[in-house]
Amino acid sequence: MAVAKKKTSSQKPKSGVKKVEYIGSPTQSITPFLMFNANIEEVAKFYKSIFKKSKFLIVNPTQAEFILNGQKFFAFNGGPGFQFSWGVSFMISVETQKEVDYYWNGLLADGGKESMCGWLQDKFGMWWQVTPKILLQLISHPDPVKAERAQEAMLKMHKIDIAALKAAVV
Repeated sequence: MAVAKKKTSSQKPKSGVKKVEYIGSPTQSITPFLMFNANIEEVAKFYKSIFKKSKFLIVNPTQAEFILNGQKFFAFNGGPGFQFSWGVSFMISVETQKEVDYYWNGLLADGGKESMCGWLQDKFGMWWQVTPKILLQLISHPDPVKAERAQEAMLKMHKIDIAALKAAVV
């Protein structure tokens, strides 16, 4: 009786089968492309002043490519036909109340607007969420009563107050 040999992974794939190959960083293959109604050089400088781990790749009044805290962005001045909605926002994950306050105040500077539950709109119309990690942990707490208390507390807040959240679940 003949025994069939198993194919090993070192064998070449059948003809016509393509191997998937990543080009660039597989951790960030999608770059947000943002259309502003603003001088993009001003936009990029504003964000760079807030996000300390930032870098300009290309910057001029009509377009910019930049990195904020490791996230790459491309921005273009598309004119008055372009506006942002909070249906798309960028969440900044933070640990401490000091970080919440820092990003909250920085992004609201010069004309930003507060919203609810840690959301805000900056002076260029971009929507952000300043989200302490503890918030996500508390609103998804295994104890449904604690999770509900955390969510009720969050719904009453504009800027997230970590101490008040923790007090709500005790």
